[in-house]
Amino acid sequence: MNGDVKTKIIKRNGEEVTFDLDKIINAITKANEEVTKIHQMNQYQIMAIAEKVADQVANSSHAVNVEDIQNMVETGIMEMRGYEVAQKYVRYRFKRELRRKSNTTDDGILSLLDNINEEVNQENSNKNPVINSTQRDYMAGEVSKDLSKRVLLPNEIIRAHEEGIIHFHDSDYFAQREHNCDLINLEDMLQNGTVISETLIEKPHSFFTACNVTTQIVAQVASNQYGGQSFTLAHLAPFVDISRKKLRKNVVKERKVIGESMDDAIIDKITEMRLYDEIKQGIQTIQYQLVTLMTCNGQAPFVTVFMYLDEVPEGQTRDDLALVIEEVLKQRIQGVKNEKGVWITPAFPKLIYALDDDNITPDSKYWHLTELAAKCTAKRMVPDYISAKVMRELKNGEVYPCMGCRSFLTVEDSQRNADGSHKFYGRFNQGVVTINLVDVACSSNGDMDKFWDILEERLELCHRALRCRHERLKGAVSDVAPILWQHGALARLKKGEKIDKLLYDGYSTISLGYAGLYEMCVRMTGKSHTSDEGKKFALKVMQKLNDKCNEWKAAENISYSVYGTPMESTTYKFAKCLQKRFGIIPGVTDKNYITNSYHVHVTEEIDAFSKLAFESEFQKLSPGGAISYIEVPNMQDNIPAVLSVMKFIYDNIMYAELNTKSDYCECCGYDGEIQIKEDESGKLIWECPNCGNTDQDHMFVARRTCGYIGTQFWNQGRTQEIKDRVLHL
Repeated sequence: MNGDVKTKIIKRNGEEVTFDLDKIINAITKANEEVTKIHQMNQYQIMAIAEKVADQVANSSHAVNVEDIQNMVETGIMEMRGYEVAQKYVRYRFKRELRRKSNTTDDGILSLLDNINEEVNQENSNKNPVINSTQRDYMAGEVSKDLSKRVLLPNEIIRAHEEGIIHFHDSDYFAQREHNCDLINLEDMLQNGTVISETLIEKPHSFFTACNVTTQIVAQVASNQYGGQSFTLAHLAPFVDISRKKLRKNVVKERKVIGESMDDAIIDKITEMRLYDEIKQGIQTIQYQLVTLMTCNGQAPFVTVFMYLDEVPEGQTRDDLALVIEEVLKQRIQGVKNEKGVWITPAFPKLIYALDDDNITPDSKYWHLTELAAKCTAKRMVPDYISAKVMRELKNGEVYPCMGCRSFLTVEDSQRNADGSHKFYGRFNQGVVTINLVDVACSSNGDMDKFWDILEERLELCHRALRCRHERLKGAVSDVAPILWQHGALARLKKGEKIDKLLYDGYSTISLGYAGLYEMCVRMTGKSHTSDEGKKFALKVMQKLNDKCNEWKAAENISYSVYGTPMESTTYKFAKCLQKRFGIIPGVTDKNYITNSYHVHVTEEIDAFSKLAFESEFQKLSPGGAISYIEVPNMQDNIPAVLSVMKFIYDNIMYAELNTKSDYCECCGYDGEIQIKEDESGKLIWECPNCGNTDQDHMFVARRTCGYIGTQFWNQGRTQEIKDRVLHL
C-alpha cells in the first residue's frame, strides 16, 4: 500500500516528504508496548489501522500534514477498541508537543537553511530562498513569528490565524515596528534634499543624478518596511528642464570655443539630442539598479512607478514627462538580460499608466504613448492601467497611484498639501488582516441568519487583530527608520519623536482584507456571485464590511478601509484549513486555492469586457485597494485588441491589468508558454513543452500572481490556480 500513496506529507518544519507506512506502524507499536498484554492489540489490528490511514492519505485531494495523520491514527486505534493504547498514544503526542513548544523556531530555521522548507520556499514568488540575504530575512521572520505567537499577539488571534479563520499578514515582521506600504514623497526629497546613511543629499542638478538618487531612496525605503512602495515620474520630470538648461549652456560654451555657428536652432537641436541621451541613461539607471539591487529583505525592491501626464502642468513640464514615460516604456519592452544573455521580463519595477482624455483616442496629443504602453503590456505584462476618468468619480476628483501592488489610500480632507490640495505622497498603510469569507459561510452551514451572526463576530475579531497592528506601531520613534520618518519619504519628524500622530486622522490607512467572495456565494446561495442572486448577496456582504470600517473609523479616528487581499501563499493555506475543518464541498473547498477578493472564479467562462464591467461594481466597495484582471493569450500580434481593452478600462473600471505570459527555457531556448503538469506523486510541476525540461533552476517563468509579477515560482495552491485559469479574450 505504501508505494501507492503519492500524496505528499507536510512536516511541522514545512518540509514535504513521501508518506512512510512504517512510521505509522512503529508509532502504534510503541504505544501498544506501553500497555499490559491483556489490553494490547495484535499485529493484524496494528497493520489494519496503518493501512486505513494510508488509504485516507492516498485519497486526500491535498497535501496532508503530520497532525492530520496523528488524528487519523488516534481515531483508528479507538475504532479497534484499543482505548488504553490510544491513551498512551495521546500522552506520547502531548509530551512531544510540550518538547516542541520549548523552542518553536529551531526546526523552521534549520529547514529553511537546508532549503527543504517547501512552505517558506514558495511563500514569496519574488524571493530566491537559496541565497544568504533571503535566508537571513527568513531567519529573522521565524523569530518574529515565534515572538508574535508566544508573546505579542492574543491567543484568540493566533488560534484564528492558524485555523485559517483570519490571516494576520506579515507576522514575520510584526516583532519590529514596521509598516506595510506607502507612496514615497519623492518630490520633497529631491527638491528639498534628504539624508541617506547619515549623508546629506542635496537637490540634484541634473535628471541623471535625480534618477540615481531615486534608486538609492527606493532601496533605503524598501529595507525599512515590508510592503511595496510607489513613486511617480512626475516628481522626476522637472529635472529634465534643469538638465536641458545645463546642457544648452555647455553646448553654447563648446561652440564658442571652437568657433562654430551660434544659430539657436542648431544649438537647440544638439541640446535635445544630448538631453535624450541623458534621459535614456537616467531611466536605464532606474531600471537596472532597481532590478539588481538587493535589499535586506532578500529581494529587489517591491516598487511601482506611476506614469500620469496630468500630474504636472500642461506645457514644457508635461512634454518632458511624456519623454520620460516614452523612454520607460521603450526600455521595458526591451526587457533585461538574464545570466544567459537572453532578454526576459523583469518583475520590478511594476508600471502603472494612467488613461485620460489626452491619451485615450487616436487624435489625442499623447496617443503615441498609449500605443507604446499597449505594445509593452503585450510583451512584458506591464503597465497596468488606472482610468483617471473612473478614479475621479470614485475618489473625490483625485487621481493617484496605489502603494505597491493594489493598496490605495483614501481621500482625506484632513490631509492636505501646502497649496490646499489633497495629500497622498508621504502617506502609508499600517498593515492588513484578512477575513476568510468562505469559512464564515461554511461555519454557518448555509443558514443565512447564522451567517450574518458569525460574520459580525469574525469582523470584530479582525478589528481586534487590526488594533494589535496599530498598537504595535504606536510608540515607535522616528529613529527606527530615519529615511522614512525624518528625511522626507513619509515625514520630517524630529529625532526621538514618536510617529503616533501619523497613525491617526487619516494620515495612514489600515486594511480589512477579504478573500473568497465567490466560494462564499456558492456555499450560501448555490450560485456564483456572477448570478443575480449571488451578486445581490455578495454586494450586501461587501457593504457590511464597509459599514464596519466606517463604524470603527468614526469611533477611533483610525482610517480603516476595505481591501481586496492579494493572496499569494495564503490562498493555499486557507484552502487547506477549509478542507480540514469542513471536508470537501463541491465548488467551495474542492480546490487547493480560494479566489482572491471579489474576482470571478478562474475557471468560469466569461468574456473580458463582461468580467471587467462586473468586477467594477465590487471595486467601488474596496476603497482600500483592489485590482481586476483579464487572462489573455499572446497579444503581440494583436495590439488593436489590447487598445480596445484599454479603452474599455478607461470607460468602465478604475484599475485593471492584462495577464499575459513571458517564459523562457534555458535548456532549449523555447520562449513560448511553459506548461504546468502533474508528476508521478501528483505534485504540480513546470515543464517545457518543447524539450521536457522540469528543472526550475533552468527556466524562466513570469506570471501575474495577484497584482504583481512573480518569477520565483509558487506553492501548490497558487500553481493550481494558475493552471486552472481560462482565457477571457
